[in-house]
Amino acid sequence: MFKLILSATLSTLLLSSATFAGPEDMVSKIEITLDLPEVTNKAAALRYTNIADDLKNAITAVLVNRVGDVGMELFIDLNEVELSNSFSEVVGSADTRLVGDVTLSDAANNANSKGFTLTVDVNQARILFPADLDMTTLTSSSDVYYQAMISAFASNVVMEMDK
Repeated sequence: MFKLILSATLSTLLLSSATFAGPEDMVSKIEITLDLPEVTNKAAALRYTNIADDLKNAITAVLVNRVGDVGMELFIDLNEVELSNSFSEVVGSADTRLVGDVTLSDAANNANSKGFTLTVDVNQARILFPADLDMTTLTSSSDVYYQAMISAFASNVVMEMDK
């Protein structure tokens, strides 16, 4: 029940921030970079082949009506070492994480530009796991795990942007 309430609250907050967004809150570009050859874990490199597109799509979905032709530019450089390391971790470990350097650039008003490093661990993604999920069978290579980590990272990017 708590997961359902928390998930609904998070969704409401994200959607309400998009509803009241002004023109200065628009995003015109989302670019995700990952140097796949630097991902030293081969299984992780295969699993994360589409992570840049998946993360871009997830962020676009969270931003809802805030993506347009004019606005700030969002750049995220995912940390290849963290992807390699976390892929081999046991689910539930605080070391299982997705890390990226996030830069928000506003050419129209440089005061709005900012940068930060965002770390999302499996504990933050747990609220996005299905309630009936058998945690004893969950692995970091599963689709459920992958989608939850992507969704949690996307939501946290937008929340940090709006601070």
